[in-house]
Amino acid sequence: MSAGKNLHPGINIGHVDPGAHRAAEPVIFGFWVFLMSDLVIFALLLATYAAMSVHGIAGGPTPARVADLPSAAIETGLLLLSSFTMSLATVALKYRPGRAHLRRWLAVTAVLGLAFVGMEAWDFAKLAAQGAVPQRSGFLSAHFTLLGTHALHVSAGLVWMAVLAFQLGREALEDLVRLRIMRLALFWHLLDVVWIAILTFVFLFGAVG
Repeated sequence: MSAGKNLHPGINIGHVDPGAHRAAEPVIFGFWVFLMSDLVIFALLLATYAAMSVHGIAGGPTPARVADLPSAAIETGLLLLSSFTMSLATVALKYRPGRAHLRRWLAVTAVLGLAFVGMEAWDFAKLAAQGAVPQRSGFLSAHFTLLGTHALHVSAGLVWMAVLAFQLGREALEDLVRLRIMRLALFWHLLDVVWIAILTFVFLFGAVG
């Protein structure tokens, strides 16, 4: 298979690393299958949240009460900006020789991701201080589970970045590391897509309701 062909929906690096490009075709396809299965989990959590937000209030806080729009706006900005910096990291992977630019943009992405997770934790703490804990109602349980699962995914991505930073600092940018960065980028962008769905159903619809 020629290096110029790009059969996977990822980063075309055939002109700079034909070996990694060829190896990426089956690997990236398999990773897309994993991402689709992950989307099924979030779809089920969103469906559960939708049902509980109507029938699972149990006299407790309503979606309008727990929908903190200013906090959600800041978190959305952080996550979207981190997706942009992750894109710059993949551009550095494709066009920039060496590792300095790649490591720099991964570091910026990690800082933004940490800020997002920190704000999520702060939101959970504020709800708990108000007595809005998961065991209070089915709705709150669904709320914490949905947002907590997303935050857990973001945290997993941050750990993934830390591992890659360690590998980049101690070995050359070989095929294996390139493939991991390509998969990390897809994973990170998917979290943005999921967050937009959460923003719409949990915060925007919740505030209107």
